[in-house]
Amino acid sequence: MADGYGVAEPDRLGNTQLPGGRRLGWAEWGPPHGTPVLFCPGAATSRTLGFGSHLLNPLGVRLISVDRPGLGASDPAPGRTLTDFAADMADLCRLRGLTAVRGVGFSQGAPFALACAAASTFVAVAVVAGTDELAHPFFATALTPEVAAMVDAVRTDPAAAEGTFAGYGDPDELWQRILAMTGDTDRTVYTHQVFARAYRHAVTEAFVQGPGGYARDTVLASARWPFDPGIVRVPVDLWYGAQDTSPVHSPDLGASLGDRIPGARRHVIPSAGGALLWTHAETILRTLLQR
Repeated sequence: MADGYGVAEPDRLGNTQLPGGRRLGWAEWGPPHGTPVLFCPGAATSRTLGFGSHLLNPLGVRLISVDRPGLGASDPAPGRTLTDFAADMADLCRLRGLTAVRGVGFSQGAPFALACAAASTFVAVAVVAGTDELAHPFFATALTPEVAAMVDAVRTDPAAAEGTFAGYGDPDELWQRILAMTGDTDRTVYTHQVFARAYRHAVTEAFVQGPGGYARDTVLASARWPFDPGIVRVPVDLWYGAQDTSPVHSPDLGASLGDRIPGARRHVIPSAGGALLWTHAETILRTLLQR
């Protein structure tokens, strides 16, 4: 395991102007001409928190992390949807000359990555400790009371819920909430000095424009998805750690989600927690490259 669980400063930072004039900020690690892997980060984190930095050159991977609209260095897009995000990524790939792009969606980034898969923007996807479609009726009785209330608030009045989520936009408070939701397995990762510094920097950077981007992401992750996972035709691997204690990932560790995606492969690692993107990066990347 590399020091700091494979997190490192980006090799390259930049932004790309989309056809409508908005700019998307991105960060890159690894060889500039390597196999492109587009990373959809977790909740309230910016482009600067990557993974597997020590593996990218040996594997020939060009890891590209993109700030979602309103977070970090990306311009806001009020009222955006998961489908809008997939269109943004298609534009980004076209403008930057990225082809045969693979995707990774971590935690709250999972529905964004799957939206890209549904639009065939990615040729293969790894969902890691992914947030499931929590508003699906299948989970009506499986959510914790706090998460069930959040989902119900979005269902009842999404605009009001978005305003409420904006009130949680303090980076220090969010960091404490993250630690409170993690079990012992993940706390070892999150409190590692190098990792904690990189993670907290990414959270702080995500809120430089205010809490609006985070609030919109949370609404989208808590609502019904505007696409049916059954239409996804690209290879999908679902990765979960059996020690994951987060109530906002997947109540059944991706079992029902795997059943809904044609041909999806589900991997549950007994010793891992929700931080398996950093503890098992090599396995995840090697599997993704073979798809």
